[in-house]
Amino acid sequence: MEEYDAVVIGGGHNGLVAALYLVRAGWSVAVLEQAGAVGGAIASGEVTLPGFVHDLYATNQNLFVASQVHADFGPDLARHGLRFRVCDRPFANAFPGGQSLRVYRGYERTLDGLAAHDAGDAEGFADLYRFYQRFAPHLFGFYGCALPSAAAACEAARLLARHRLRGAGELVRTLLMSTRELGESRFATREARAMAACWGMHLDFAPDVTGGAVFPILEIFSDMETGMAVVEGGAGRLPEALAAVVAEGGGTVRTGVEVDRVLCRNGHAVGVRTTDGTRVAARRAVIANVGPRALYERLLPQAGVPASVRRGVRSYRYGPGTLMLHLALDGPVPWAAGGDLFRFGYVHVAPYVDDLARTYAEAQAGLLPADPLLVVGQTSAIDPGRAPAGRDTLWVQVRAVPAKVRGDAADVIPGRQWPDVADAMTERVLSKLERYAPGVTGLVAAYAAHTPRDLEEANPNLVGGDNGAGSHHLTQNFMFRPLAGHSRYRTAVPGLYLTGAATWPGAGTNAASGRLTARQVLRDAHGGRRRLRARR
Repeated sequence: MEEYDAVVIGGGHNGLVAALYLVRAGWSVAVLEQAGAVGGAIASGEVTLPGFVHDLYATNQNLFVASQVHADFGPDLARHGLRFRVCDRPFANAFPGGQSLRVYRGYERTLDGLAAHDAGDAEGFADLYRFYQRFAPHLFGFYGCALPSAAAACEAARLLARHRLRGAGELVRTLLMSTRELGESRFATREARAMAACWGMHLDFAPDVTGGAVFPILEIFSDMETGMAVVEGGAGRLPEALAAVVAEGGGTVRTGVEVDRVLCRNGHAVGVRTTDGTRVAARRAVIANVGPRALYERLLPQAGVPASVRRGVRSYRYGPGTLMLHLALDGPVPWAAGGDLFRFGYVHVAPYVDDLARTYAEAQAGLLPADPLLVVGQTSAIDPGRAPAGRDTLWVQVRAVPAKVRGDAADVIPGRQWPDVADAMTERVLSKLERYAPGVTGLVAAYAAHTPRDLEEANPNLVGGDNGAGSHHLTQNFMFRPLAGHSRYRTAVPGLYLTGAATWPGAGTNAASGRLTARQVLRDAHGGRRRLRARR
């Protein structure tokens, strides 16, 4: 039997990051990934035509670029081919009648555009940016800490010392807002309000869900300050580089190896068993980069799981599904709004807040939305090497759609299974895009549609096509993610840890969960005294 200090189940980026820090601490580590390649929801491929490289899931890598992991290991990752392309036009919204709002990399340029649209929008944007400047250091500080923890308590103390109770109260009140409330508190027009609300829909925050305001606040202004980054040559190069650095440090990374059981002895995790019967021992820790249901209902014997944990796992909720549409185009998108809109990283096509609310309600009711949100990623505008000269790749995330189809909100599309409705839903998406970019459908050389069912089959962590691997609503976020008693990455089984998007701080490519999990593993292994440091 093979034996390592730690075994990591799943080669998503958080699993690889946890392995990376443990290897740097001198541990022997094996990462076992069931798919044919590492990466999980960070992957790329030529799924339409040769020469067109598409990011299959996540594409915006701003969070990883700004992460502590990149700060610690950036030069090592670069040696293994990881490069980023950054555009100075991060995102925009397109509206009927050829209107748009555009956020540039640069405050003054962005503010000028908003002022040209409406003076009240510019005033509200400036006020919200001042709020961001005051509180963002604390918010990012909390996102880099385990919850609860001494580090989080210290950050709270810094917040109170600097802003007093009144300022802290203002922060809490704003973060508890829905995205509709945030927009109405700051902006004068429905266009600017939609600009904020669209960001909530990237997760599962419909316009009227409490706590949705935090993501738009952080995303709008961090994008404005830094631009939007994608991986040069395709998102899959990011996990490939992580795996290469793990292997360079002596770790083992294997693909095409599926774990079907966590092995326990005397109530402690001691290794794993793969589907071919191979047993791999773990002297010090098993780290599962999976969802809580997969861990407790598939990988662990039920007899060893406390009843309270089983109840918590059964109540773990997933958000609505996602339809991914990848297009190979014979030229840039001919947006009706014109100008430089074809050069923006993201273009949100909603158009308005009420449309977002209706879409979310329809998806939650099991209905194909009549007018879904389109997050249009113009990837080759940022990284021209993604497509042949003069042609473009387009990444379209359709939010939100039902995991299981019960009907069609427009009462046009028949069928109750995704394979039966995928083509018609794709036509609905392309028809909507055509309304905002007349002529774009004539540029489509090929396309590939990945339904919620396809997403889950490719990556079991994306249950029902939920790109966040679990709802981020307040009852399942912060110290309640994924469930009570699990927020510090420990599980109900000593020696077994849980990492990934289902744990704090949730979805996104910030790699924080993997880093914080490794920190917890090392502290437990050394009696809580040793701190995690990357050796340069």
